[in-house]
Amino acid sequence: MQASRTLRRWQLSSFGREQLEQVELPLPTPGPGQILVEVGAVSLNYRDLLMIRDGMGMKFDLPFTPGSDMAGTVVAAGPGVQRLAVGDRVVNTFWGGWIDSHWPAEAVPMGGPGPGMLATHVLIDAAWAVAAPATLDFAQASTLPCAGLTAWFALAETGALRPGQTVLVHGTGGVALFGVQLARLHGTRAIVVSGSEEKRAQTLALGAAEVLMRGGDWPAEVRRLTQGRGADHVLELASGPNLDRSLQAVAQGGRVSIIGMLGGETLSASYYAMVLGRVTVQGIGVGHRRALEDLVRAVDANALEPVIAARYAFDELPDALDHLARGAFGKIVVVP
Repeated sequence: MQASRTLRRWQLSSFGREQLEQVELPLPTPGPGQILVEVGAVSLNYRDLLMIRDGMGMKFDLPFTPGSDMAGTVVAAGPGVQRLAVGDRVVNTFWGGWIDSHWPAEAVPMGGPGPGMLATHVLIDAAWAVAAPATLDFAQASTLPCAGLTAWFALAETGALRPGQTVLVHGTGGVALFGVQLARLHGTRAIVVSGSEEKRAQTLALGAAEVLMRGGDWPAEVRRLTQGRGADHVLELASGPNLDRSLQAVAQGGRVSIIGMLGGETLSASYYAMVLGRVTVQGIGVGHRRALEDLVRAVDANALEPVIAARYAFDELPDALDHLARGAFGKIVVVP
């Protein structure tokens, strides 16, 4: 199936947007347990901007290729590969080596310091990929490894989301919109807090029951909309001082999932709200392979369609990163 003997990839020899460059290299041959994937699409995440800027403070070898989420087709398999075969459509896992509940110390995130996906072909361990949803194209499928799985892991895997509950979602980014869709899929009510009045209609059309503006007293409004109970689950994508306000809106015994850090790297919260409210506050670092397989089955069974804000050609990566930095309703995808 390999039509070319070379691959193209974006890489950085040192940190900074201005250091991004395309290079052409020979196609690698898969070793034992490895697969070579022809990339069909790469979904961008806010993390990619941080990795390109400064590596998020991590130490790893340069040059490196950014991008953690891809969907593509297996074009070659090394000795011993049994889970997947040439011709299979796959998506990668965000954490290479995290298979199920036990998190191994050697697990590595894709797109730095692990292999990056912004390439025409990528070589990865076969254990770091799963079958892609049959109902999605490559661009849609590429949104699952990070954004989709993060929302799924917070709500379905660790949160045991049940019909009739209320989910409070902050923002309208990739994880947030998956949270709205998964809440609807599970028969729950999604309330979204947004800073954009312009995105209200789109968010309601996606399945949100209510969209509240960030500048108002939204914790009190969440209480009012839930007859005083509060939200059972909160996807906290701002963090910083916003966590304290989320605690004001969560139900007794509810769960707050810390996902984003747009409001700062230091959390600020009331001791009394957390302890007297018996609130579970959990950090979410995407999820493991088995949960991704569960998400794929749920997507196919329910015809869930991820929200794509824009698709860019491979050579247009700088424009795609600019769009990501400005913010978008849905995911930004690069198509080789």
